[in-house]
Order: sequence, then C-alpha cells, then structure tokens
Amino acid sequence: MIGQLRGILRVIQPPQVLIEVGGVGYEVELALSAFDKLPAVGEPVTLITHFAVREDAQVLYGFLHQRERALFRMLLKVTGIGARLALDVLASMDAQRLAQCLVSEDIPALMRIPGVGKKTAQRLVLELRDRVETLTEMGRAAGTVPLATASPVLDHEQAVLDAVSALVALGYRPLEANRMVRSVDNGLTTEEMIRAALRQI
Repeated sequence: MIGQLRGILRVIQPPQVLIEVGGVGYEVELALSAFDKLPAVGEPVTLITHFAVREDAQVLYGFLHQRERALFRMLLKVTGIGARLALDVLASMDAQRLAQCLVSEDIPALMRIPGVGKKTAQRLVLELRDRVETLTEMGRAAGTVPLATASPVLDHEQAVLDAVSALVALGYRPLEANRMVRSVDNGLTTEEMIRAALRQI
C-alpha cells in the first residue's frame, strides 16, 4: 500500500497532479479544494495517500493532512458513496461544517454538495451522525499549515494533530487520543507517535 508520497510536483491538471518520486511519476487525484494549497510546479510536495484497487484501475487519492484521508475513508463506508463523491464532499465543506450538518440533520445543505441527492444526504446523516465527535475533532485542526509548506515547529505540531486524528479514526475518543499522543510526544514522526501510543495499551 502507498500511504505517502514526497517528491517534486511536476504537473497540475485538475483533478490530478503528477508527482515525481525517485524518477517515477505518480498520478494522484485530489479534491478540487486542495489545488489552491499546493506549491508551484517544480517545488517539493508531500501528500498523504489512499491507494484504491478496482477491477478496471488502480488509483491514488491524495490529501494534505491525515485528518482529510481519515474523513475520506469514513465517507467511503457510507452506502452509495464512492471515491469521486467522497472527494466532492471534501471539496464542498470541511469536517467542522459537515459535523454541523449531521448534528442538525441539515439535509438541504448536504444536498448542495454536487452529486448528493436527498437519499444520499439522508444516508450520510443516518450512518455518520454518531461519529460527529470524530468529525468535530478533525475540524478543530482545520486551517493548519499544509505539510508542503510548514515550518519545523508547525510541522511537528501538525504531526501531533495527524497522529491524534489517526487514532480517532481507529475508534478512540478525541480526548483519549490526544492524551495518548501527548504522552509519547518526544519529537517523533506521526507514524512513530501512533505506534508508541498503541504500544501503551
């Protein structure tokens, strides 16, 4: 499985980008809202990825943060939601706004997402409203600096937030996930913090 790409951004052609990693070019599909946060062509970029294998294709989907991939994967579990529609949801509203729509059962707002009709909006509410706390925690982290442009201090704080989001996506409550990660935070990478936190259990 390909979970992350770090390389040079060679082509921007929505909804795809081409990233060169070690001389190999990877085509990655992004949510349209991510394109204005990318660096310029020829600059380094890091994307968190989800690798999907279908009968007719193998597709890489890219995200600027772990929390976005976690939300994407959560959306894929909803009946009738495919990868393209999940990306459209991410492009239309952030996790905090989606949580608000689910809590208030705001079907009309969800129906304003391209491709989401009444039945799909109702399924989103039915299948995700119990996970609003997870979505809200992801939303609180929104607005942090993308991985490609973060300073060392902000980059480490983002690693902490990404580790918390990953644990939340695994089913831990946000406060518990935050406590677990902060207790092992010693300049580790996101993956190292996740492993260290899980070893404490």
